[in-house]
Amino acid sequence: MTDAQSNAIMAEGELVQFVDNKDRRYLVTLKAGDEFHSHSGFIAHDDVIGTAEGRLVASTKGSKYLVVRPTLSEFILKMPRGAQVIYPKDLGPILMMADIHPGVKVLESGVGSGALSMTMLRAGAEIVGYELREDFASRAQKNVAKILGEEALSRYRVELRDAYEGIDETDMDRVILDLPEPWQVVPHAATALRTGGIILAYTPSIIQVSRFRESLHQNGFAMAQTTEVMNRGWHVEGHAVRPDHRMVGHTGFLTTARLLEKD
Repeated sequence: MTDAQSNAIMAEGELVQFVDNKDRRYLVTLKAGDEFHSHSGFIAHDDVIGTAEGRLVASTKGSKYLVVRPTLSEFILKMPRGAQVIYPKDLGPILMMADIHPGVKVLESGVGSGALSMTMLRAGAEIVGYELREDFASRAQKNVAKILGEEALSRYRVELRDAYEGIDETDMDRVILDLPEPWQVVPHAATALRTGGIILAYTPSIIQVSRFRESLHQNGFAMAQTTEVMNRGWHVEGHAVRPDHRMVGHTGFLTTARLLEKD
């Protein structure tokens, strides 16, 4: 068996996705002896464990399901959550705009359900998270472990802290904020970041952007820019080709800046 063939085999304990003929998707953790139940009958997990990803399996009522591992984007949209997550359409641009790469040290404030955390962790970042709510912090760590494995938690430390009151970390490469008033964190970020480090804030309102940009200017940051990402799918069925009637339009603004060398 080649490495590619071995990687395709689904094992007990893995998170997989059952997709029916109407594109409804169900996240399931494979466990010997368990069953996946729906209105269309059930499928024994033992019929999936040890088989290749991407195959069709039939329920006891004859309904066919495609079984694949969920992408990170698919998991984020289906995962348990307490807080509203940042949507995948913004997560990819955040990785690029904040230049997240292996070994980069990130202070993230407002971890919520962990969508942004797991995206940066999978890119190789080392994260210290500040979160006010203990239930959110716990949920985020569980979601990270579920999709990325326990190893990822070694690069993910979440503290019950209020970033408005200060940041203890120093020499950080990035400060990433998903908070109602990110401008309150900017003075603390200026002492936590290394020179040339990047700050990024995700904010739903343009008024928030304006106040954040003003604070950046007052606290030694430069090269500020603000971006909004739109996402429009297309319906393609034979010769019927048109934009989807619905699109993911405004979700939030992404604002970045770099810390200047202090005089």
